[in-house]
Formats: sequence, C-alpha cells, structure tokens
Amino acid sequence: MIRSATRPLLPAVPRPAVLPGVSAGMSPRRFLLLHALWPLLTLAALSALTMGLGGDFWLADRFYALEGGRWALQNAYLTEHLIHRFGRDASTAAWLGAFAFWLYANSRPALAPWRRPLAYLLLATLLAVALASGLKSLTNMDCPWDLTRYGGEVAFFGLFDRRPPGLERGVCFPAGHASGGYAWIALYFFFLQVRPRLRWAGLATGLAVGLLFGFSQQLRGAHFLSHDVWTLAISWFVALALYLAMARREAPRPAPAERAALEGAGR
Repeated sequence: MIRSATRPLLPAVPRPAVLPGVSAGMSPRRFLLLHALWPLLTLAALSALTMGLGGDFWLADRFYALEGGRWALQNAYLTEHLIHRFGRDASTAAWLGAFAFWLYANSRPALAPWRRPLAYLLLATLLAVALASGLKSLTNMDCPWDLTRYGGEVAFFGLFDRRPPGLERGVCFPAGHASGGYAWIALYFFFLQVRPRLRWAGLATGLAVGLLFGFSQQLRGAHFLSHDVWTLAISWFVALALYLAMARREAPRPAPAERAALEGAGR
C-alpha cells in the first residue's frame, strides 16, 4: 500500500508560546514563577508582618510619637494639598493623557503597534484604582486617626473581627489614594510590549509614586502600612492578569496547513 503523500512522516512540533516582550528563552512557567509566585509570597509575608505580627502599630506608633502625640501632618500643606490632592489630580491627568494618545494612535497607521499596549495601560490602571476603592466600602476597617490609640474615638477591629452593631462603617482598607500611584506599575507590562528595555523604569515609576502617596497618607494618620501593601498587591496582580489575558487573545493561531498537520499527527 502506498503511504499518502499529504500525511507527514514525523509529528509537527508546535511553536512555543512567547508572551509579548518576553525573550523566547523564557518559558511561560518561568515567567509565572517570577511574576506571580514570588510577588505573591513576598506580599503575603509583608501582610503577615504588618497585620499579624503588629508591624502596623509599631510603625504608626513611631510616626504618631514623632509628630508630638498627634497627627500634626494631617492637614499640612505638603501632605494634604500637594501630595494628596495635587498628586491625585496629576495621576488623573496622566491617565487622560494616555487616553488622548490612544485616540491619536487610532488615527495614525504608523502608531498601530501602540494601540493595544495603550489600551492595556488604560484598562489596567483604571481597574486597579476601581478595585481598591470599591473594596474600601466592603472591608469595614478604620483609619489610624479614628482609633482611640491615636486620639480617636473607635477601638481597633481587625479585618475579620465582628464590629458592634451601630458602629459607623470604616472605609480605610485598602489604601485608595496610594492606588493612584501603584496602579502605574502596569507601565512594566506596557513597556514589555513596546520597549522591553524600559520595563524596569516603568516599574520603578509606579513603585515610587505609590510609595510617595502611601507614605504621606501614613504620616497623616489615614492608613496603616498594610493598607498600602494590599493596594500594591491589587495593582500588581490586576496588571499581570490583564497582560496575560490580552496576550492570550493576541496569540496567533496556527495556519491552516500547520493546523492540519498537527491534527494529522495526533491521529
């Protein structure tokens, strides 16, 4: 019997999946190890240190003492007006600028490679801020300045503690203002798609702005350190999940001939 000439003698080997901006030498498994598992373990350890082992109170006690036994910087021009209000407006302006650039890129064929990464950046930052802000209304935790320990009128209740009926809801966890900075760690994955060499600068930008926003709010008595840790975690994993989701949709499907060869090899 004559073997069909159209059937391959050897099974076709599928091309390895390569994520946008990632070296072909890095497997998806190693990518997830570096970008998902290690960050998860690090952030979980920080959360345990701050919430479970008293790190939140240790740091807040020292800030409170340094300010003279009160939140002296709560209404200071630097922390409230410059970093909090102007910083919030600057982050919003940056998002609107990216949106304007995305609109412009959609009208210029030469900028076509930037359209999808810009859409990713806009969506990742928006989702991170929205998620952090939305969770504040559900977690029911107070700010340091509300607590009797720091001159307020409310006892401390942890994340899973039952609060007495009639007690006003707390809306301080996770940190909302810091999300306007940490959301920009999505620049890491944005540059990974368009200019991989700049990805670390993008990550540093998001971390620096998030740390600035978060640290200033801690000095005001608005948040504990753990509030910022959780906001950082939300921002990072939203950015990572959206990058992977969009990369999966963008992945090229095998050509018809290649698909037929793969199907034939599996029979």
